[in-house]
Amino acid sequence: MSIRAEFTTALKEAMQKKDQVAMSTIRLITAAMKDRDIAARGNGNDDGIPDAEILSMMQSMIKQRQESSKTYTDNGRPELAEREEEEIKVIERFLPQQMGEDETSAAIDTIIADVSATNIKDMGKVMNELKTRYAGQLDMAKAGGAVKAKLAS
Repeated sequence: MSIRAEFTTALKEAMQKKDQVAMSTIRLITAAMKDRDIAARGNGNDDGIPDAEILSMMQSMIKQRQESSKTYTDNGRPELAEREEEEIKVIERFLPQQMGEDETSAAIDTIIADVSATNIKDMGKVMNELKTRYAGQLDMAKAGGAVKAKLAS
């Protein structure tokens, strides 16, 4: 089942269960996806954005909610922080299993070899390939630090 079909199915299930958090979160995901689809059509991509970009978009949505949750917690608004955490759980249901540190390190080593990266100037090539191959499976900010450390040595 494609990721787009998963959203449709999950939205129907959330509506049947009257799960307001899931319904609103899935609707936000699909709205963001449609916005990006429209932008992609302007660039000649009539099929919309690929699954890898959808996964990357959802990773960004999780980061936004984590930041919001922290802000709400810091400002004494635990009920709003809790809502953000619930939305994170809904989004995470659609993401593939996250890679561990060892798996991430091995993936980075493989990509460095595949793209023949030798120094920090090649970091962009490595990061682009990571995003292509492992979208949604790892935290790109942490991966970026690991790539930088490996290329710097």
